[in-house]
Amino acid sequence: MLTLSEMAVDVLTTADGREKTAKSRAYAAQWFAARAAGAPLPVGRAAPPLRPSRPDRPELLDPREVPKRKPGSPQGRIALLHAVAHIELNAVDLHWDIIPRFSHVDMPIGYYDDWVKAADEESKHFNLMCDCLEELGSFYGALPAHAGMWRAAEDTVDDLQGRLAVVPMVLEARGLDVTPGMIEIFRKGGVPSAVAALETIYAEEVGHVAYGSKWFHFLCGRHNQDPIVVFHALVRKYFHGPLKPPFNEEKRAEAGLPPDFYWPLADKL
Repeated sequence: MLTLSEMAVDVLTTADGREKTAKSRAYAAQWFAARAAGAPLPVGRAAPPLRPSRPDRPELLDPREVPKRKPGSPQGRIALLHAVAHIELNAVDLHWDIIPRFSHVDMPIGYYDDWVKAADEESKHFNLMCDCLEELGSFYGALPAHAGMWRAAEDTVDDLQGRLAVVPMVLEARGLDVTPGMIEIFRKGGVPSAVAALETIYAEEVGHVAYGSKWFHFLCGRHNQDPIVVFHALVRKYFHGPLKPPFNEEKRAEAGLPPDFYWPLADKL
């Protein structure tokens, strides 16, 4: 039986997206079955790769080189779904990476529950996006994608508080801001399967941001730190550029992110 950290590394070193997410979901089911039986699997130790394995396609480009497409067209809608699929695949790896990467930090078992659940849900989200792409006659890998998605992980490779601040509390919180507009694009475009998939993603991403906020506050409390001061310092250190309004204040509040965390960082870095 693998430890949780070994499971995470197996996911991270699997290149194919569908295979990666199948392993992710199977390992999550094993973890939660053991938890339910009152015999949790050991977290253990394992060495995660600096970068996760990736399929040969999509071609990864500098963000400035990724072609811009108008979302009102069928090709634009495919490009938008492809971009979301790429984000979700990176999120699968980010949520598994946080387990072995920081297994030397003493954390409650609920921390592992949260990130395994998040990884499981991101795996579902990737497959939903792939299904939508295939319904529209495309597939994940058909278009180039953003090469900078893993940068936040590399920048925070030895800083758990930094990882929590930048990945769930900035990058995933950004998803709460932009997803309602994406849902409207597919509603107007008459693609109900994409609307349903994005509504699922939107509902579940709130939990992922909340996990980040919860464990960030936990670590600040452990070290007797002011969470707002520490958050602002870490985002300025690791996030490249200002936060972009408009912000979805209602959903951010639901996820435990009040405005004094993010408004001072908006267009002022």
